[in-house]
Amino acid sequence: MGQPVRVVEKSSVANPGVVRFETNRPLSGMGHRMFLSGDDVTSDTDPADVLATKMFDRGGIDSVHVNGSVITVDLAKGQNSEGIEEMIASMFLHY
Repeated sequence: MGQPVRVVEKSSVANPGVVRFETNRPLSGMGHRMFLSGDDVTSDTDPADVLATKMFDRGGIDSVHVNGSVITVDLAKGQNSEGIEEMIASMFLHY
């Protein structure tokens, strides 16, 4: 049984289409990863890559940036972040 990942969603006031999710554990180690499309994903085991794949499969996302325990999502125009917080929290139970 895995320990749940806690996720806090924070919207950007300056950039309404950008949403930041903060977790209670790092998903990319000390480095950062930037994904502009599903084509940028290179692994199916790295947590940052798995997360980016899930997000692009969800649709409505232009880019994903993972830096340690912070995930920054640039939503496609007119899209919302509904369900992303739950997706992040539930997909890492086994890590």
